[in-house]
Amino acid sequence: MVAEVLLILALATSCAHTESGKASYYGSHGGKTASGERVDPKALTAAHRTLPFGTIVKVTEVKSGKSVEVRITDRGPYIRGRVIDLTPAGFARLAPLARGVISVTLEVVKEAPPRPKRRPRGKSRR
Repeated sequence: MVAEVLLILALATSCAHTESGKASYYGSHGGKTASGERVDPKALTAAHRTLPFGTIVKVTEVKSGKSVEVRITDRGPYIRGRVIDLTPAGFARLAPLARGVISVTLEVVKEAPPRPKRRPRGKSRR
């Protein structure tokens, strides 16, 4: 029984989402994100193409080993080779903004809670 539990835990841990690539920063001018929130350049948030909104991701700069945890609130980046766009505050925790683009690894720390199912539109239930 204990061995089965350990095996399940090992498999769950090994299935964690990880990714490597380039990171840049965005959101210096505000505006709205794909999740509907306003972009706050001072917040530790980020844009990712596929991770659910609300997911917490640990972003580690490859050269220095510095890391920051950010919350996914937007979609992007849409430039080949880039895996995440950070707010200026998140990027600055890893490297000076003047660098513009850095090599990073991503690791999901906490998955977003499941979204509630929406009722189909159409005839009302009466």
